[in-house]
Amino acid sequence: MDETEFWEIVDSTREAADDDPEEHADLLVERLAGLDPDAVLDFARHFETRFHRAFAWDLWGAADIMLGGADDDAFDFFRCWLIGRGRHVFEGALHSPDDLAVLAPEFDPETDGDAEDLGYAADEAYERLTGVRLPDLELTPPEEPEGVRPDFDDDRAMADRFPHLWARFG
Repeated sequence: MDETEFWEIVDSTREAADDDPEEHADLLVERLAGLDPDAVLDFARHFETRFHRAFAWDLWGAADIMLGGADDDAFDFFRCWLIGRGRHVFEGALHSPDDLAVLAPEFDPETDGDAEDLGYAADEAYERLTGVRLPDLELTPPEEPEGVRPDFDDDRAMADRFPHLWARFG
């Protein structure tokens, strides 16, 4: 499975779920369970690689503003949500997290930003297909988020660093 196919699967299942994260995860499991186990492993590697790429302080700052606070778990679930939004939103957010103010125009902090189940879709599909757990992908997660840590407690600093997100959600 190449990157284009990975994103096609993410996008088509999200669209079929009408952007509902839980339904998206269910449809993704169904779609992946229709593939062979090696393709599910490839999908899992693509997902996990992007999950690691999104481990950055600027994205954590964006999540903190958009969600009204983001601890470790909330940021993990936010990164799953970000991948689930598709290539355009994901890559745009990596390039400039403040652009999420425009890239996610329908974002509602009460219902969006948490797509934990997307992170388990490949595991569930693989287990359905093989009867065993998804093997270790041997992808080493980063030890620390990339970049410079924002001062989450300083409203002025957060507003200066993320002006568009702050104007919308701060």
